[in-house]
Amino acid sequence: MTFADHPQNQKKWSAIDSSTLYGLDRWGTRYFSINSYGNISVSPKGPTEHGLDLMDLVKELEGRNLMLPLLIRFDDILEDRLISLHMAFKNSIDEYNYKGEYQGVFPIKCNQKRHVVEELISCGRHWNLGLEAGSKAELLIALSLIDNDKALLVCNGYKDERYIETAILARQLGRQPIVVIEQTDEVDRIIKASQELGSAPIIGIRAKLSSKGSGRWKSTIGEKSKFGLTIPEIIQTIEKLKKHQLLNELKLLHFHIGSQVSDIAILKDALQEAGQIYVALNKLGAPMGYLDVGGGLGVDYDGSSTNNEASTNYSLQNYANDVVATIGECCESNNIKVPTLVSESGRAIASHFSILLFNILGTSENKNEIPKATKDECLPVRNLRETLKNIQKLKVLSKIDYSKIQEAWNDAIKFKEDALNAFRLGYLTLPERALAEQLTLACTESLFNLIPNNELLPEEFKKLQSALSITYYANLSVFRSAPDTWAINQLFPIMPIHRLNEKPTKFGHFADLTCDSDGKLSQFINHGGTKSLLELHEFKANENYVIGMFLIGAYQEVMGNLHNLFGSTNAVHIRLTENGNYKIDHVVRGNSKSDVLMAMEHDPKLLLERLRIASEVAIQKGSLKISDAQRLMDHLENSLRQSTYLHQ
Repeated sequence: MTFADHPQNQKKWSAIDSSTLYGLDRWGTRYFSINSYGNISVSPKGPTEHGLDLMDLVKELEGRNLMLPLLIRFDDILEDRLISLHMAFKNSIDEYNYKGEYQGVFPIKCNQKRHVVEELISCGRHWNLGLEAGSKAELLIALSLIDNDKALLVCNGYKDERYIETAILARQLGRQPIVVIEQTDEVDRIIKASQELGSAPIIGIRAKLSSKGSGRWKSTIGEKSKFGLTIPEIIQTIEKLKKHQLLNELKLLHFHIGSQVSDIAILKDALQEAGQIYVALNKLGAPMGYLDVGGGLGVDYDGSSTNNEASTNYSLQNYANDVVATIGECCESNNIKVPTLVSESGRAIASHFSILLFNILGTSENKNEIPKATKDECLPVRNLRETLKNIQKLKVLSKIDYSKIQEAWNDAIKFKEDALNAFRLGYLTLPERALAEQLTLACTESLFNLIPNNELLPEEFKKLQSALSITYYANLSVFRSAPDTWAINQLFPIMPIHRLNEKPTKFGHFADLTCDSDGKLSQFINHGGTKSLLELHEFKANENYVIGMFLIGAYQEVMGNLHNLFGSTNAVHIRLTENGNYKIDHVVRGNSKSDVLMAMEHDPKLLLERLRIASEVAIQKGSLKISDAQRLMDHLENSLRQSTYLHQ
């Protein structure tokens, strides 16, 4: 009897059960749901719009030779995130009678992919959406894409003379670049470039706030933060700019309190401090006009609406309300004109629109068939057989007798250890050790089946679940497609995209294709906490089992690496059509093996030539037939043109 066959677990499984189990009803309510077929449905324009069956979409894309793993970008979701952000600030501005405006910029570092940035600029034109650049290369992207003289171009990061000169000349081109002073030595470079060119940039200052941060990036703010000026440095900068007749170009105050701010109280403190600095800069003679609250607007990855690292204890509207109300009150109480509010909300804009889909290639599970007992079995094996019989005699009661389960579990573990010790000393044969491990697994399964609701397991009995866990081998590279899961233990929602009307009966984690023990997914959302195993369905070798990783549109693609030379996956941009169907706006082919080899400075043609020469030598020796040599070369040539991932 399996866990699913247990009498107390025979309730018909439904989409609602799956939605609750995987947290979809909490983190995906606006865009993702489960349809009557048990498949994930995507509603790119919100829950009132027509939904696309994600599994049907995968099948149709595979029919276009776009095989898994596959990154699907829903551009309608990207646009909807922009609409939601700007509407939240509009509502706040109206509610608090704020006399200024809101103007957003997208930080290019969040996702530098060309089609993504172009889509944002196109969708954001209505609100004069700008860009934030943190390097000269990103500045070049921004200058080439922004053709709206009302859109801002916020220039952050380290700046040499050419960076600053480029920004000054871009202003003459009709752009609005704001060079944000983040290091004290940048002031002299701005002064020098302005004198040489006879023109100045719009200037901003980034302040180091004393306010504490929250979440994973809380250490990135404060007096020891990487960027920004202390209050004494700000005063010195004001004096220098004034001395060189550049104070009139100081228009923006910028601060940043870390990415993925989880606690709204931290934002309020920072806003109050920044508001006072903004007022003071006005009083010191700077004309000002913009207050950039930086990034930090968080995403509720686990759907718990709490202040843990994978969530937020505030909504988008709460965020906008606090920004508008706090700055408005600060300025009005000091008779200062309120600034245009600017935010660099990358994660909150881009996270939701990308879904990574990957298929399962196989599992570590083997059928546990136990041979019948023989007369001369060793003592540890006999003890394990007796333990299994005793467990099978235990009846399922309305009230579980955990003491008997604990006793049987302790016995099974003890006898398994006895078998291992005997094997190490040479008293147990390899087949006997295998039998002992089979019996231990059978004991574990039988014990687990006695517990009808695994979610209520005492801590000690979670070891039963772990002992029964299965490795699902995933057709992806964690280091390429989800590097934050490895680097910083970032949580992303992960779940099957189909079979969601079927009860999952297995517990598993995912191992990727790389030859690295860290190449795994073994941390999953769990009602505001985490769990190391995910409820999954039985793998069927003749069927596709497709898993989705959601909310990965920010940072993952641009920070991925070529570990084991697994390259980028295929990516498609999907748009809804008026008739409720969809169209593919863009197809971005993933890296071929030839691409990744060249990225590592290997010449694919030279590699093939070396192998051709080696095959000729083998032919001359008689160890390789000509037909087999040709087959080998055909395989190699075709392989270079193909994806770095596995195709079944």
